[in-house]
Amino acid sequence: MILCITPNPAIDRTLILPNLTLGDVHRAEQVIVAAGGKGLNVARAIETLGGRSLCMGFLGGHTGHLFVDLAQDVGLAGFWTWTDSETRTCTILVAQNGDGTVINETGVPVPSSAWKRLKRDVRRNISATSLVCVCGSLPHHSSPEDWYGLLKLLVVSKKQVWVDTSGRALDAALALPGICIKVNKTEIGEALGFEVKNLASAKRALNMIRDRGVSACLITLGAAGALLATPDGNWYVRGPRVRVVSTVGSGDSLLGGFVSALDQGREWSAALRDGVAAGTANALSAGGGRFTLREFEKIRKQVIVQPW
Repeated sequence: MILCITPNPAIDRTLILPNLTLGDVHRAEQVIVAAGGKGLNVARAIETLGGRSLCMGFLGGHTGHLFVDLAQDVGLAGFWTWTDSETRTCTILVAQNGDGTVINETGVPVPSSAWKRLKRDVRRNISATSLVCVCGSLPHHSSPEDWYGLLKLLVVSKKQVWVDTSGRALDAALALPGICIKVNKTEIGEALGFEVKNLASAKRALNMIRDRGVSACLITLGAAGALLATPDGNWYVRGPRVRVVSTVGSGDSLLGGFVSALDQGREWSAALRDGVAAGTANALSAGGGRFTLREFEKIRKQVIVQPW
């Protein structure tokens, strides 16, 4: 079972529109309401591929209880840390004349006392899990010490820990030896102080990250593919071109497919192939972590993985 921790979850409201023009009045053709946040998208991908997940994070208020119902309705198991703060709601606009547009609420502050309870809850559940993903932004005004303390707890547990975040949260993760990092080119470029825009600059970024003691790192480059560096070797992967409906959640689905394969004992390169197939399949429809096994398997046959 894979533990998926989302410190800043949200109710995701995805509105399907015929088109999107700023300043106009629009009528949604479809509305999808889901338990959201990057870790929930990862968990949905894991479950689609036949794995098992346990979701954790902070919830609160009326929207927090709705969140639990939405997660349970799609079979996602959770062990939630409750706070006095109302869980945020985020809006995703998907139109035929462009990729998904995401409007993220910041979320309300979570005190250090809640972080202590989250760490207690993680200790209670960690032994039943084989691998950990920690994904997404931090709640408003979260202490760097609280965040770093959670990551250190996970690494000390001897589980393989994958972190997908950005900004100050990513800076803290990069300072912890033994952790594994999954980021996109923009996130890692901001952390390292230079633009990552192609294979050459991504390789430079990976070399810099490994010098910090990171155990493994996966950098996604959008349509240009992804690079993976591990203690056992390095690989470059590229997926097939598809007609994109929305890329929202594709990076999360990639991580879900990747760790699901690792959890099943597959080698790094095979896991990378599964990850890119899941991320690409996710782009065929609206909603994070939503794809079919048929789409996944068809795309996986077209994914190219090679050492670098």
